[in-house]
Amino acid sequence: MRQFHRKNPHITLFVVTFIIVAFVALITTTNTTYGFKGFSLFSFNPSSPWPWSSTTTTTIVTPLSSLAAVTPLGLNHSSPPNPNTALYPSFNSDKMQRVVNELIKDLNAESELRRGKQRDKNLDKVEAGLAKARALIRDATLNQSCSSPLDQVADYVPHGDIYQNPYVFHRSYSLMESIFKIYVYEEGEPPLFHYGPCKDIYATEGVFLSFMESNTGFRTRNPDEAHVYFLPFSVVMILEHLFDPIIRDKAVLQRVIGDYIRTISTNYPYWNRSLGADHFMLSCHDWGPRATWYVHKLYFTSIRVLCNANTSEFFNPRKDASIPEINLRTGAITELTGGLPPSNRTVLAFFAGQLHGRIRPILFRHWKEKDDDIRVYETFPQGISYTRMMKKSKYCICPSGHEVASPRIVEALYAECIPVVISQHYILPFSDVLYWDSFSVSISISEIPNLKEILMGIPEEKYLRMHERVKQVQRHFIVNDPPKRYDVFHMIMHSVWLRRLNLRVNG
Repeated sequence: MRQFHRKNPHITLFVVTFIIVAFVALITTTNTTYGFKGFSLFSFNPSSPWPWSSTTTTTIVTPLSSLAAVTPLGLNHSSPPNPNTALYPSFNSDKMQRVVNELIKDLNAESELRRGKQRDKNLDKVEAGLAKARALIRDATLNQSCSSPLDQVADYVPHGDIYQNPYVFHRSYSLMESIFKIYVYEEGEPPLFHYGPCKDIYATEGVFLSFMESNTGFRTRNPDEAHVYFLPFSVVMILEHLFDPIIRDKAVLQRVIGDYIRTISTNYPYWNRSLGADHFMLSCHDWGPRATWYVHKLYFTSIRVLCNANTSEFFNPRKDASIPEINLRTGAITELTGGLPPSNRTVLAFFAGQLHGRIRPILFRHWKEKDDDIRVYETFPQGISYTRMMKKSKYCICPSGHEVASPRIVEALYAECIPVVISQHYILPFSDVLYWDSFSVSISISEIPNLKEILMGIPEEKYLRMHERVKQVQRHFIVNDPPKRYDVFHMIMHSVWLRRLNLRVNG
């Protein structure tokens, strides 16, 4: 598809983009139609610039430029959940299906109550602005060959093969900067709310919470003009302060998050207006997805921004966003990038880490301390620097552990080392915008025994191109204080913006 589009851009884009701003009135799955007599409380754009393919491989996202329509599919227990599922898919699990049936019932009831009622003028104004943005993005898609984004005057303009479509991304990003507004609920006190860890493995969560508290560019104090509403709880801090490691009562998440949703849905009309569809939460904790289960609308309906973006655990990229896991070991955000030039990288591939999960035992069985070119360690040798090894390696192996996400992917990008991603059911961060195949290598578990052969088979010319692209893509994973355009904070914002563009809330 990517090759066809490059040869025939006008054919591909015209056929599949002319309905980009058309919306369905009903939400559908394979077996179920929601809503009453042509009216539903909210609906997904069936042909947005950011649809997702039906596969569950690491590079799961269809390029921005292809704009293929998404077909909702049901789920069954014999295969991984399909990320193309409609909002409320069908399950063979009685427990899951009961929950979905109740959500469908709530949606139908709310849709029926509002049918024929006076429209929400504030919401209509918000939706009109989003409709205009979609039209402008469509225009960038159709006319990208007529004008180059490089003609624009700016500090940085997306270009090159690291992007699915730099023209569409540039237009979308510019629109986000100019109109996107987020309301942050002020209820809740630190350390459980409005605060998070800004160092170690969960730093992304704390950094985002911190910047949202101080950001004046996207944050609005007027909830009537907001496009989305942020739920500022920290799963990390809830578990750190309330979870007893001996009793191991996970219901603390249910109590805290459930009480918070009840509070904001009682004090404000916005959660009930959309049943949570235009609300989002963010978490980098392994239990982030589990935390949302205790409020079913949060789990199935809201935008979940997660590091643990695992489609086998019902991460749905149609509404959920994958973000990078960044390990700020000391909390410092300076002097994290850089490495040796390609000619001085003497190690073919490197990994050091603990033995856990399903993938690493296989990696260790084949490569642990067995090859001078493939350096794989469980116990890191004394006198050798982990960071220095990454900076002198051509490829950095990034296998999933207990969860699909790994901070090594960002560490590799920082060290200008090509990430070798070994995972299952993982949606890579920002993959609706970034073309990961241009600057990383993805291999399946079955290919682990052939790892050296695969890497040695990559031509030097291709490696050098990938190395340059890694240096280019770094900017999208760097933490800046204050945030800078196109850095990781803004890329997270853009991911939320895309999910809101993919949704229409009916007033």
